Amino acid sequence: MAQARTLSDQELEQVLAYAASTKHGLRNQTILLMTHWAGMRIGEVAAVRYGDVLASDGTIRSEIKLSATQTKGSKSRVVLLSERMQAAIVKYIAQYPCVDAKKPLFKTLRADGFTPNTLTHIVSGLYKQAGYDGATSHSGRRGFLTRLSEKGVSVRVMMQLAGHSQMSTTQRYIDTRPDMLRNAVELI
Repeated sequence: MAQARTLSDQELEQVLAYAASTKHGLRNQTILLMTHWAGMRIGEVAAVRYGDVLASDGTIRSEIKLSATQTKGSKSRVVLLSERMQAAIVKYIAQYPCVDAKKPLFKTLRADGFTPNTLTHIVSGLYKQAGYDGATSHSGRRGFLTRLSEKGVSVRVMMQLAGHSQMSTTQRYIDTRPDMLRNAVELI
């Protein structure tokens, strides 16, 4: 099975622009960004609650503490949120305010939140409709780790950020592109 396509920064911007044009644009953009900018699994995005991102004073937390029931492998983990990810969540919550901290951050009209499977289909559909065949709900996470690798972040740090227990798993997520190879040889 082929790995999910990783997107360049320009391609991500195009997908985000397309997502903004959809019925639930801001919600769809924020979901995509949680995979691209925070490296979250789609199941984790589906499981995140308002109380996971909002501090008691109403500010956005700098990290999300996911319980074992919210993650793959039944192991709790911490997801660090960059300042720009926090800003995206602030914008989202301004449009979709918290009424109950125990409720899913991304709710639907028909149910009390998305299932991971439903969210997978929505995200994959956004990529496809934006013209990016081969991109899936896993593309954001792969892109997150690939970008960190391009910036020289150690595999051990990336492993912890991804919530992987094996370094070999993290290494499989890292994509190489022609520009990365060119930049590497120019270091000599």
